[in-house]
Amino acid sequence: MSPLQVSLGLQTDKAPGQYARLAELAEELGFDGVSVFSDMLYQPPIAALLEMAGATSRIRLGCACWNPYTLHPYEIAGQFAAVDAASSGRAYLGLARGSWLEAIGLEAPRPLSHLRDAVGVIQALLGGGGEGYEGSAFRLETGVRLRYPVVRERAPILIGSWGPHGMALAGELADEIKVGGSANPAMVAVVRERLRPGLDRAHRGAESVGVVLGAVTVVDRDGEHARAHARRQVAMYLDVIAALDPTVRLPDDLLPAIRARLADGDEEGAGRLVPRDVLDLFAFAGTPDDIAAQAQLLADAGVDRIEFGTPHGIDAAEGIRLLGVEVLPQLR
Repeated sequence: MSPLQVSLGLQTDKAPGQYARLAELAEELGFDGVSVFSDMLYQPPIAALLEMAGATSRIRLGCACWNPYTLHPYEIAGQFAAVDAASSGRAYLGLARGSWLEAIGLEAPRPLSHLRDAVGVIQALLGGGGEGYEGSAFRLETGVRLRYPVVRERAPILIGSWGPHGMALAGELADEIKVGGSANPAMVAVVRERLRPGLDRAHRGAESVGVVLGAVTVVDRDGEHARAHARRQVAMYLDVIAALDPTVRLPDDLLPAIRARLADGDEEGAGRLVPRDVLDLFAFAGTPDDIAAQAQLLADAGVDRIEFGTPHGIDAAEGIRLLGVEVLPQLR
């Protein structure tokens, strides 16, 4: 069995220079990689990734995830190639359908076709053979090639998905599947089972696709303070994520009460409603020992990579430092 990988996930809401500083810290502390998110209305991930590539020499870097509805696969291939060149071959490429696209007037029909064809176009362009690609959502004419050299002719692909069909697609095409917003050990077995149809279609072994779980992380020596901060974060997406986890049954009155407080602008009050046992399924929060124990449950369940997501702590750099110095050694 491969050793557990542990990475950090950063939101792209920071000032220039901060990404390099945090990536250097992550590398120094022994993390395996840093991902940046591509959430709608945040900074495009390419600037952060290039900044981090220039500041590091070992860790893996990638976007989790680029969205083929907002960025054409041709552009995604080029941005991946730029990060891969700047990092000397340390990049990975994440793809996902994304959420809340209606807010910018976009529809997202046929997500599986878009993801499948995005992978096909990207790998055909990076491969450089000019064989083209014919899909129902995207196509590439025969003879079309990138007009610059690439470091690698194949991108390591991560697909972000909660659904059974998206996970099956990852089993067929991807190197990793990421379930974002989950710290629930029971999801690991669910993901393994949902990967199986795609693995079988592509005649791949179960070990071909790494399972990644990541979620909001807040670590602090004051565990209650950390959990209060994490509850506010989790309350804002629990309504969407909880319904996607088939292993979780929430109290019937919990989500309506959270929605009502969020509608009133009371994020603090909404967060206070999230019970500790629910919080532990959708975030990593508490003291370093609390978070190490949560992460160990995921490792015992067979996850391949854990991604500690933003904001990491009350102060980001201090949170990352605590994760590296006091949590990471307990997982190695």
